[in-house]
Amino acid sequence: MRIEGAHVLVTGAARGMGAHFARRLAELGARVSAGDVDEAGLAELPEAVARRRLDVADLDDVEAFVAWAREHHGPVDALINNAGILRDGLLVAKDRKTGALRRLSREDFEAVVAVNLTGATFMAQAAAAAMIEDGRRGVIVNMSSISRHGNRGQTNYVAAKAALAANTVTWARELAPYGIRVGAIAPGLVDTPMARSMPDRHLERALAAIPLGRMGTPEEIFCAVRFVLECDYFTGETIDVHGGLRF
Repeated sequence: MRIEGAHVLVTGAARGMGAHFARRLAELGARVSAGDVDEAGLAELPEAVARRRLDVADLDDVEAFVAWAREHHGPVDALINNAGILRDGLLVAKDRKTGALRRLSREDFEAVVAVNLTGATFMAQAAAAAMIEDGRRGVIVNMSSISRHGNRGQTNYVAAKAALAANTVTWARELAPYGIRVGAIAPGLVDTPMARSMPDRHLERALAAIPLGRMGTPEEIFCAVRFVLECDYFTGETIDVHGGLRF
């Protein structure tokens, strides 16, 4: 797919990697429609990027966002399925002081799955339907994570990101007859506000485990996203970009 002139949807676009993707795509001449629940963050994007509040966990809002994007920028050519949240916690753990058992809450489990998996599925479905209706040979790029292989303290996040990587294969097979490709990127630790919000001891431990000795940058992840968008023979696979990190 040629990025220049293409209409690309970007979710989770207010901050971090999503904001970087939206800016870079606009610089490359794409027509970008950006969505996020963080409207203040969206307002900081360049004027060339069309912006609208989007809660990916709300199917009605997803459908309204895609309809708005099509009306504003025309037929959809690509989706960067980037929206995500963290609510980390051990499945079960004893409090070191009291000995009481603590559990990952149902609310934290369901919140992460609602955004990172259900919301990503809603977006892929709505974008693919729009592409098919308009006769476009499009691309969906799912943002998975190295955590999909399993990571302590991230039961909810691991479940969502592993399922998203698996569904990249599923959707690639289902949508290929319509000329729609589906790929995924699985970043490791990337220098974003989400990563910087980690407790210092956890961040230091993660950095020590990376052979390259540093976090990745949003631009380095964008290089992988750009490959999936532009390589017309790529589909049904997840690309790990993590500096050699293994959990």
